[in-house]
Amino acid sequence: MAHIVIPYGTSEGQTARIAEFIADVLRAHGHDVEPVDLKHSDHLLAGKYDAAIVGASIHMGKHEEYVRDFVLKNREALEGIPSALFSVSLAAHGDMENAEQYVAQFEEETGWHPARVALFSGALLYTQYGFLNRMVMKKIAQDKGGLDTDTSRDYIYTEWDGVRRFAEDFAAGLEPKAVQSNL
Repeated sequence: MAHIVIPYGTSEGQTARIAEFIADVLRAHGHDVEPVDLKHSDHLLAGKYDAAIVGASIHMGKHEEYVRDFVLKNREALEGIPSALFSVSLAAHGDMENAEQYVAQFEEETGWHPARVALFSGALLYTQYGFLNRMVMKKIAQDKGGLDTDTSRDYIYTEWDGVRRFAEDFAAGLEPKAVQSNL
């Protein structure tokens, strides 16, 4: 059994839902998993965990600064254990080239190049936005195309089977020998 941390940043909650889903999959594989909302924690890894999966969402064309800062502070620890990154964006719903660019920019800013990276589509939560944000998000959805614009309901674009496969692949990569060496 590995002790796995899932530090994440979320603005509207979809990245948190994905982090919890990944945690549930990993727990089903017998691991001890701790999701951590980095917005409310100045978390340091330093030998506490056997593995880590960092999650970040895209807003205004960038991942959250506090997730970037976390990776910068913990880069050495992340490089010393099995680790992965998942990035959540609307770009991952039909504009994979742009979604990949967000990750490349994050890797350049942090110097961290995780062995595993997943790109997950986010959500349009129109009913949770204020009027101005709802109109801005509707305009973005119209401009991008392929996204829903009926602001009377929410749209979840996350492909949960893909999230499950990512989590199961990560769990499969945790070799007992590698996990024991970090205890």
